[in-house]
Amino acid sequence: MLRISSVALLLILAVPVLAANKDADKNSNEAKPLHSLNSTHAEKWAEKTLRKLTLEEKIGQVFMIWCRASFLNVENPEYLQWRDSMQKYHVGSFAMTVHVDGPFLLRSEPYEAAELLNRLQRDSKLPLLIAADFERGVSMRLMGTTNFPHAMAFGADGKIEDAEMFGRITALEARAIGVHWNFFPDADVNSNPVNPIINTRSFGEDPKQVGDLVSAYIKGAHEGGMLTTVKHFPGHGDTATDSHLGVAAVNGDRAHLDSIELPPFRQAIAAGVDSVMVAHVTVPALDSDPNHVATISPNVVSDLLEKQLGFKGIIVTDALDMAGLTHLFLNDTGRAAVEAFKAGNDLLLIPADLGASYDAMLKAVRSGEIPRQRLDQSVLKILKAKAALGLDQSRTVDIAALAKLIGKPENLAFGQQVADSAITLVRDNGKVLPLKSNGTAPAALPYMSKEEIHNNVVAVIFSDDVRTESGRAFGREFHARIPDSRVIYVDPRFAFGISSDILKAVDAAQTVVAAVYVIPTAGKVGNSVTMSDATGTLLQQILDHAAEKTAVVAMGNPYLASDFPKIENYLCTFSNATVSEIAAVKALFGEIPIHGHLPVTIPEIAQRGAGIERPAQVAERGASPHAHN
Repeated sequence: MLRISSVALLLILAVPVLAANKDADKNSNEAKPLHSLNSTHAEKWAEKTLRKLTLEEKIGQVFMIWCRASFLNVENPEYLQWRDSMQKYHVGSFAMTVHVDGPFLLRSEPYEAAELLNRLQRDSKLPLLIAADFERGVSMRLMGTTNFPHAMAFGADGKIEDAEMFGRITALEARAIGVHWNFFPDADVNSNPVNPIINTRSFGEDPKQVGDLVSAYIKGAHEGGMLTTVKHFPGHGDTATDSHLGVAAVNGDRAHLDSIELPPFRQAIAAGVDSVMVAHVTVPALDSDPNHVATISPNVVSDLLEKQLGFKGIIVTDALDMAGLTHLFLNDTGRAAVEAFKAGNDLLLIPADLGASYDAMLKAVRSGEIPRQRLDQSVLKILKAKAALGLDQSRTVDIAALAKLIGKPENLAFGQQVADSAITLVRDNGKVLPLKSNGTAPAALPYMSKEEIHNNVVAVIFSDDVRTESGRAFGREFHARIPDSRVIYVDPRFAFGISSDILKAVDAAQTVVAAVYVIPTAGKVGNSVTMSDATGTLLQQILDHAAEKTAVVAMGNPYLASDFPKIENYLCTFSNATVSEIAAVKALFGEIPIHGHLPVTIPEIAQRGAGIERPAQVAERGASPHAHN
């Protein structure tokens, strides 16, 4: 049955009741007791519903496909494709995301997402289970929601109660828009500094701390009524390959797995996590077949996860369209779904070809390759999850309630508070920090302002692409404090061409700040958490010219300093989220105390737990002069 502890189930039962399917506008998403819903009810509804389903409908329940939140007319081809796929293949679940345009993530609005999900729910015969990848809260996909930093920032913050609140707020905002299930928390232990895909998505490198923060997040999420997922089983932290692009290997022996990779998963299971996501990684210590990634390995899924660890909840594959798996099934795409299901997975996420995967599953069940009892077992888990969430009674949300539930000021303030608390000072030569603010620029008429550049302070912002949002909040906040500072944005495409001008500005400046945006990006060709040759060379040149007067801020990957040992002043934010950009600038100017500690070891630079603490030097902008007393 679905792995929901008695405490977690009671918490889930106390979540906001969603508006009734046929009368959404007359109800609200405010918390109401679900007095008529209990585990017995969920089990009875699931079993009754299962008996009514045809074989074709049962197979559809184990598939989850994308839907990309945006405004779409009811006759829009994209929406019609989702609706037709849902009805033709009896799809039981959707993963909500947003559209992507090159390097741009086209975040949508909560209202658009909620309306789209409501519409899909109304067009479905059975209630849909809606999941999302809200690793940094709902703000990863939707604007106007609470902004959180990456998981590793919570490791630097170090407060268990903050991880719990993180889960609770994310759950409340997710449920408000109609998302019931988060593919988070990340239980990976990032023990490999060159890991290109986990990195700051992990809480850190210490299995105990990771497990504690994972457990706290699960507790908070359950209180907010959201299903949780730990990933990427049996551990993706000690890899050097992005499994979206190729096959990643976890090469530790069983003793290493038991001491590093598996403990956070054990803690998560004990905490009542609802699902486990299995990774497309090879684990020779568990399965010697080089063509058996964990997703299709009975040794990993059925034997280790279910039998040895005792997990009874929903087991979900990582996306089936990832290259770490698809390369094994180039001549028979649909076969990947069959092999993953046979290995012990219950839910098949994002098949590369839905039609081929559905047909392959149907054929496998009809032939007896997959026993019907085995299919029923997985479908029953999924149906119980839907009933435990109350979707059998009300499947849509009240859009009018979003204005009360999304982006509450106290929640926005909490997200900023965590980002502030995570700032970690690793190196300080005592000659640069804190920076001195020049105050506010004098007001001027629109289009008539004239700004004199004195070039005393130069900030160079390194990103993958200057067209993205990376560094924009940092630049605004920096200019607000030193209006005549020079802020220069640079990316690999023109770093060589502009380097001489930047170095001239650096040589003339009294103080230099280098903000480096390097974060894990799933599926990026040439994925790496190191700087490109062009930008890396420029940063090294800046340090060669002016290391003593330069502060480097790692806006993401904390391991950056290992490649630049000349750094004399080094701060880590562990995230490129807007709240982390603001926190970084506040820390540079001494407006907030610095008391974060490294949740990972930076080779040749600092050990886990290191962190130079500093009290606030000046009152925070806009705050009372006694705000930091």
